[in-house]
Amino acid sequence: MARREQYVVGLDVGTSKVAAIVGEAMQDGGVDIIGIGVADAHGVRRGVVVNLEAAAESIKKAIEEAELTAGVEIDTVHLALSGSHVKAFNSRGVVAVAGQNREITRQDVRRAIDAAKAVSLPTGREVLHTLPQDFVVDEQDGIGAPIGMTGARLEVNVHIVTGSTSTTQNLVTCVNRAGVTVAATVLGQLAAAEAVLTADEKELGVALVDIGGGTTDFAVFERGSLWHTGAIALGGDHFTNDIAVGLRTPIPQAEKTKRRSGCALTALVDEEQTVEIASVGGRQPRIMSRRILADVLQPRAEEVFHQLWDEIQHRGYEGALNSGIVLTGGGSVLDGMPEIADQIFDLPIRRGCPVGAGGLTDHVNDPAFATAVGLIMYANRRQVSEQDHYTGGALSRVAGRLRLLFKEFF
Repeated sequence: MARREQYVVGLDVGTSKVAAIVGEAMQDGGVDIIGIGVADAHGVRRGVVVNLEAAAESIKKAIEEAELTAGVEIDTVHLALSGSHVKAFNSRGVVAVAGQNREITRQDVRRAIDAAKAVSLPTGREVLHTLPQDFVVDEQDGIGAPIGMTGARLEVNVHIVTGSTSTTQNLVTCVNRAGVTVAATVLGQLAAAEAVLTADEKELGVALVDIGGGTTDFAVFERGSLWHTGAIALGGDHFTNDIAVGLRTPIPQAEKTKRRSGCALTALVDEEQTVEIASVGGRQPRIMSRRILADVLQPRAEEVFHQLWDEIQHRGYEGALNSGIVLTGGGSVLDGMPEIADQIFDLPIRRGCPVGAGGLTDHVNDPAFATAVGLIMYANRRQVSEQDHYTGGALSRVAGRLRLLFKEFF
């Protein structure tokens, strides 16, 4: 029997921060947050390790803080993967239904999925996820659960997510050097969606946009399934660099200024508001209009959303977003981001904060923790599903034995 672990740990290694969340599996199938660890990220850019030792040290700090707040020792983690090295595509598999009565079984579904993922990958790439979208039974499409139905031909559409083998292994190596092992790797957008999207949004059609430090990762859901994932090489650090260059201030001070006074839409800023900008070379700080800061940030925000919209249109999903767009990730916290996204997309826009977990939720009620919280929810849901599957199989075997006994004695 697959034993359900009492504790699950999510680890999100980003360009600007490392977040480790410890969750405790509850009897009702839910998960409570009992530990949180956050550390400044070093040695990682756009999802790729550029300094092994620095990245391992950042991960170690976050894990140690999570252990301290949770009061438990962390052995394994579920690791989020994101960035431009992650590529995905849709595939279809077709099989003939086995068995004399043509009843579709779990084995038939498994064979169809195996046929869909039997594709040739470029050297140096590996499959991270194979996610079923829908099934077709004898040309009847849009079927979500075909097991038990009757048909001669079974087709399945799947979304296959792949990653760079070396990039993934380097990140896993950093985690191992921090003293823990990786139980599973999970697509960052998939984890974030677990924490911020509702079932209705996924069913009607929605785009999740995760604005991180180095990249903006996105995923398109429709009819309850994931249909497209991607990333653009722009993120929160680009906003910070624009402030540093445009206003001639050190990067650490530019980051503080962005968090404290930044706004991505000039129209939202009062003309009389001012902000203090640190100078370089020991010069005295300057006082300038906050609108000048917004003038620096708005073009970058427009660029991010225009590139994102171009990608969605190029793939043909612009008509599928009936529920609009959900912004999450640390970059979405910047004032004015939902408003400027509303202008560009002309769709319903909202910020997505983690929901659905219990425990220390007030400490992670921030879009920046969407992926980390989603990881523990994703891992817990899979454990519950596997346990239910085993229990169901065991009960069916018991019922079968009882039927045989009744036939023998009655």
